[in-house]
Amino acid sequence: MPPETVAALIDAAAGHWRMAETVEITLEANPSSVEAARFGDLAGAGVNRVSLGLQAMDDEALVFLGRAHGVAEGLAALDTAQASFARVSFDLIYARPDQSLADWEAELARAIGFGTEHLSLYQLTIEPGTRFATLAAQGLLQPFDPDLGADLFDATRALTADAGLPAYEISNHALPGAESRHNLTYWRYGDYAGVGPGAHGRRNGLATIRRKKPENWMAAVARNGHGTESETPLVAAERASEALLMGLRLTEGVDLARIADQSGIAPDALVDARAVAQLSAQGLLSMDDSRLTVTDTGMPVLDRVLAEIVAV
Repeated sequence: MPPETVAALIDAAAGHWRMAETVEITLEANPSSVEAARFGDLAGAGVNRVSLGLQAMDDEALVFLGRAHGVAEGLAALDTAQASFARVSFDLIYARPDQSLADWEAELARAIGFGTEHLSLYQLTIEPGTRFATLAAQGLLQPFDPDLGADLFDATRALTADAGLPAYEISNHALPGAESRHNLTYWRYGDYAGVGPGAHGRRNGLATIRRKKPENWMAAVARNGHGTESETPLVAAERASEALLMGLRLTEGVDLARIADQSGIAPDALVDARAVAQLSAQGLLSMDDSRLTVTDTGMPVLDRVLAEIVAV
């Protein structure tokens, strides 16, 4: 996206919504030399935070992940980003085939050493319909050992916490105050507008979806003045379920009283009290008044915990 287009979008947004003085405007970028060459102009256009998809600091791993950049190009882009923006984040994927605990600890220590305020650290998962799923079905990709994956998860939390970048979400780590504000809006189940091709939004109890293909979206904008594909009212149970599933990813957990106010569903109907008590006794959950949190012990098995406790 040319910097002048970015500037025009920011100006248009400022014409529709009041911009806070501390507004966060994030660019998600591939760490290529072509994109990095525009970082200065993008900063001048109003972008004040960048998130780079480095994904790995190993050239063979980047080939496996299907990335077009190499380690040297990615780190050069990171240097340029840090020179252009006050706020920088990048992501890495771990639990890759043949990756040992020592391998990951060394890679993560190197990543922490670059001094960014935020890191997104994801375990590789095999999703249906992806190239990885095809390779796994063909026996060409072995699923990562879950016990080793748990060890890597624990090491990730320990190393980032020791470096002053504690986890504030299951896969995201930041200096205090440097958490991603737009992502926190999703996880805290606030309203947000999805505008561009394929964008999802949640506003005033509606789930909105824009047309996915850019050409279809542009044709719809020209024809109708917007690219909306659907606007669906969310019933109370859907709002409550989404708020729980998103909010329990956070270290801060969820306030059941707040979700009850938002959805109109009583706090004791949101979660299975018996399951909460059992999992709390096992050290997987913590309940303090109306605030429910998943503990560090529970985070590695978050999906199972959610399946047990969410009652809506």
